[in-house]
Amino acid sequence: MSYSVVWFKRDLRLYDHAALVAAASRGPILCLYVVEPDLWAQADAARQHFEFILESLRDLYIALKQRGGRLHVVTGDITEVLNILYDKAPFHSLCAHEETGNGWTYQRDLAVARWCQSHQVNWLEFRQFGVVRRLADRDHWKASWDAHVEQLCLPVPTQMAFVDMPWQDALPPSACRLDLAQPDPPRRQRGGRQLGLEVLSSFLYERSAYYRGGISSPLSAPGACSRLSPYLTFGCLSLREIVHATVQRMEQLHEDPLVSKHPSATRMKQGLNAFVSRLYWHCHFIQKLESEPEIEFQNMHRGYDGMCENEFNDAHFQAFTQGLTGWPMVDACIAMLRETGWINFRMRAMLVSVASYPLWLDWRPVGVWLATQFLDYEPGIHWSQMQMQAGTTGINVPRVYNPIKQAHDHDPKGVFVRRWLPAMRKVPDLFLFEPWTMPSDVQAACGIRLGLDIPVPLVDLDAATREAKAKLFAVRGLAEVKAAKSAVVKKHGSRSARSSKPGKRDSKKLKSPEVSVTAEQTLAPQLGFDF
Repeated sequence: MSYSVVWFKRDLRLYDHAALVAAASRGPILCLYVVEPDLWAQADAARQHFEFILESLRDLYIALKQRGGRLHVVTGDITEVLNILYDKAPFHSLCAHEETGNGWTYQRDLAVARWCQSHQVNWLEFRQFGVVRRLADRDHWKASWDAHVEQLCLPVPTQMAFVDMPWQDALPPSACRLDLAQPDPPRRQRGGRQLGLEVLSSFLYERSAYYRGGISSPLSAPGACSRLSPYLTFGCLSLREIVHATVQRMEQLHEDPLVSKHPSATRMKQGLNAFVSRLYWHCHFIQKLESEPEIEFQNMHRGYDGMCENEFNDAHFQAFTQGLTGWPMVDACIAMLRETGWINFRMRAMLVSVASYPLWLDWRPVGVWLATQFLDYEPGIHWSQMQMQAGTTGINVPRVYNPIKQAHDHDPKGVFVRRWLPAMRKVPDLFLFEPWTMPSDVQAACGIRLGLDIPVPLVDLDAATREAKAKLFAVRGLAEVKAAKSAVVKKHGSRSARSSKPGKRDSKKLKSPEVSVTAEQTLAPQLGFDF
């Protein structure tokens, strides 16, 4: 009896799982997750990612067990695992979701495609996000995204015949065995579909009222933001089910007289509408890496090559990663990251801006380090945003964030800074965001010594920022750089804004899902790598 292998990667759920549905429709299935040591040896891998996945795998294991099946977790190189499995119990199909991951996973998937071809095994991939393989340009991308999210979610198959591994499973390795030595943030979010559903419910029915106006400040953002990003990153929830749940909640707020008269109903509708828009941009940025995998490693606009790479200041980098820049808002954000694995988008942008401009650090090593700090590290979004904030896309207006101004705007009473930097708690408001201006007698009264208890800024903020902007705009103004901009726009630039209003979408128009296997669901290479 032959069967299909369902290969779980960053799609750790059963609901709205196209690969599972397609495999189950073809006969018996074996559910497989492979812990790949070489993946966890990559520079952007972190212990918190691995621990979150283990927590999510436990939920997935229980969900399969309740349906009479089993999740088989194996450690090793995926092609070697497939080799052994095929030798012991041949299978006819390998089913998985498309993954837009880092460069290593891209090469890994190409190796899997070659393995399947050599063994005459069907290699079937299905869309997980609104991201398109072999996208020629962006002209019709919006319509494709709409078509994907408007399809009905796929229910868990009611009839599944399971196949077991032809050898006994072993426990997955520990983070230590994988040499993941970084600390696991003690207050990070925990993994698993059940927790993801709880977070989604609390956002839709309570916290969305604070989304608009609450997501910029690191004080209000932990509650006002959806906090769904890690559950999307590792696939505990599907993008489509989140969009559908959000639209349904908006319709309830609009149509139900009792609900619509609630004092926070208007704020909720506004917040949820803005949230759906951000789900659209989530896929927009991942599409950039899908279309051009090189942007993980090189400037999106090659005219910026050499601008700062050869001037890398390791002392600045070390101070930045240790939260010792001397700018309290920056150092407090780094402290929060260490403790929670999360910081809101505005503060992420500020961190990259500070690293890129006054500290004049190349975005690549900064991006690798930040990838290990963000629990919700999504390569497509991460590398696109790193380049956009660093000014190397060539198509975005450079955004330079002043950390002192950001502190005044988003932490006017210094609550956030004092929470995460204990040494600053006795510093008067007047000097809190610029402690290097404190007279010696004020320092003594606070029990603080500048340069010892709290760091002095690495550079003069205004002067260093002016110098960095001058260098950037000198490159930006070059004729050859301007001439090459159109090619970047064609490949990566957004088109017209979404025409449809998410909250007004007619649920009756949601399309029935189609998961029949077609030629387009075989592996299509990500554009951009010409080997």
